[in-house]
Amino acid sequence: TRTINMKLAIIATLASTVAAFVAPGSTSTQSSTALAAERREFFGAAAAAAAAVAGAAPAFAVRDYDDVAYLGGSTIVDLNNANVRVYLKMPGMYPAAAGKIVSNGPYSSVGDVYNIPGLTAKEKEVIKKYESRFTVKPPSPDYVIDRINNGLYR
Repeated sequence: TRTINMKLAIIATLASTVAAFVAPGSTSTQSSTALAAERREFFGAAAAAAAAVAGAAPAFAVRDYDDVAYLGGSTIVDLNNANVRVYLKMPGMYPAAAGKIVSNGPYSSVGDVYNIPGLTAKEKEVIKKYESRFTVKPPSPDYVIDRINNGLYR
């Protein structure tokens, strides 16, 4: 129904635009002031109708991310969506291991983190220490884009 409402709104807008520039069936001449007033009246009615149709459509936006707790607000950290700064809470993880984790995702399981190229034995040891605190959720574009640098500076 949403697409039907959008199509109707587009058609109404196009029809009103065309009708504004076509004289309504009569050949009598009117002053430009009278025509301008008629157009304003028509556009006002068309805009009100379009707003009514558009206003009736429900919003399907995601208002809250279900896994927001795993972005750093709890003891469990989502490897696919959490920002690099979350790993500051885990001594030994930041910056080397944390940087490699956020740069090499997404992961399908927590164990995938051990397959990161260039991961040293010491980094693997630190990751193993905190492995119980990691989880893997589907990557969300809203958070993946800011995993390395979210623009927060001291």
